[in-house]
Amino acid sequence: MPEPLTDAQQVCWRAYIESSWALHTRLEEELRAATGLSMADYHVLVALSEAPDHRLRMGQLAGRLVFSPSRLTYQIASMAKRGLVRKQSCPQDGRGQEAVLTDAGLAALTAAAPLHLATVRDTFIDDLDDAEIAALTGVFGRLGPRLRATSHSA
Repeated sequence: MPEPLTDAQQVCWRAYIESSWALHTRLEEELRAATGLSMADYHVLVALSEAPDHRLRMGQLAGRLVFSPSRLTYQIASMAKRGLVRKQSCPQDGRGQEAVLTDAGLAALTAAAPLHLATVRDTFIDDLDDAEIAALTGVFGRLGPRLRATSHSA
């Protein structure tokens, strides 16, 4: 049986989990209302926009987003129906599949980015001072790689 959380640890955990859920919900609601994109759509578009030639192998994309292969397949199929991405065989390896950002997907990302940035600033960044930003960056910069490496989703 794991050791119970101390009072301070419990307060920290609850503050984190409740605030992170509220933040994600707010980001999702505002993005979807203004653009029709979900947060998952937005993150796929960002990942592809930052990739060489705006394309990533499906496995790489799933790992970056911490999506299971089936979840990513569903996500890409949904986005392909809307013309935001396309799925194609890898040029170097015909067995592999890549997700490719379309011009419409890049346009959707370009239109959504200012709204998303404004929401991120309003709900998160602008309430933090430089020391808090550095502390959070340190904590999640350290936890993130371990969490992604041990995820059961990818």
